[in-house]
Amino acid sequence: MDAFKTYILQNWILILLLAAFAIVLGTTGFIDKKATRRLYVLIGAVFLLSISVFIEFYYGEESSFRTARTVLMAIRYSATPLIIAQITFAFIKKEKAYVFIPAGVLLIIDIISIFTGIVFSVNEENDLVRGPLGYLPFIIAGLYCAYLIYLLVKRSNKRALEIIPIVFLGVAFASGVLFPFIFGPNFAEIFCTTVALSLFIFHVFSILQLTKKDALTGLLNRQAYYSETSRSFKDITAIVSLDMNGLKKINDTYGHDAGDEALMTIALCISKSCKVRESAYRMGGDEFTIVCRKTSEQEVHKLIDRVRKHVSETKYTTAIGYCYQKDGFLGLDDLLKKSDEEMYKNKAEFYKNKQ
Repeated sequence: MDAFKTYILQNWILILLLAAFAIVLGTTGFIDKKATRRLYVLIGAVFLLSISVFIEFYYGEESSFRTARTVLMAIRYSATPLIIAQITFAFIKKEKAYVFIPAGVLLIIDIISIFTGIVFSVNEENDLVRGPLGYLPFIIAGLYCAYLIYLLVKRSNKRALEIIPIVFLGVAFASGVLFPFIFGPNFAEIFCTTVALSLFIFHVFSILQLTKKDALTGLLNRQAYYSETSRSFKDITAIVSLDMNGLKKINDTYGHDAGDEALMTIALCISKSCKVRESAYRMGGDEFTIVCRKTSEQEVHKLIDRVRKHVSETKYTTAIGYCYQKDGFLGLDDLLKKSDEEMYKNKAEFYKNKQ
């Protein structure tokens, strides 16, 4: 009973954070069911890890507990990369299960270390002893953190509203990798709370972004397009119009889930193609627009080439058109109209050549 009370006292903030996260997930309609299930698994994993860490440190000074502590250390060292892999699996659309392979390999090595001490061991004084691969768990966790932040930035719209929470998440996870070397292994006792807090704040930021982001594709939405172009029209040098080919046929033949998958794939191709001064919007249905600010016509051509290259690596196609203005004489509506006209010409040629 004393151990239970101590656990509750030390982890009450964590319990509240995980409960709040679970409640918000249950009441947030913009996350698909698959991602929601993955996040629930993540919440459960963080909670179970907090129990394991508590037991390890609560009974850690008892010499009779040395073997059990070694097992719990293997769980802790393996769980950190596994949790970050689960975060990547939950937050990044289209991420495959192979993201767990490095964490799985580390789990096997940590299990072997229980018997060999190749990663860690506990001496007779109950102190941690690092083996030849003692830093491997931290290296793998650090690589996972870097990979997750890279993917989040790559798939973002490169705006402060998205970059700031990503940076916050990166700092929080980096602390989980670096702080054990600064403050010692006792930092593990607050690692779960650090992860839960950073995830909850990141999720809240994601909800706040709904006013500007398209829920399905993650691109900026039509409202954001009108709001942002009206404020900075003088900086706009080009508009690129994109329209997916054959979406209706996909919906009619394979269903709307397949259509959504196609739209998300095209949106990802567009997002990966855009640089800092190029903002992508989903205008509705299968229509997308990229607004280029302070760019040369050559840069616009390179952008279109990047989009075509990424789309060519999928089973889908898009029609693309653009309108470039050097001196800003065209109004926004005229710029978009001319861009759309070029795009529709490209679409007509596509269907003509397909016959």
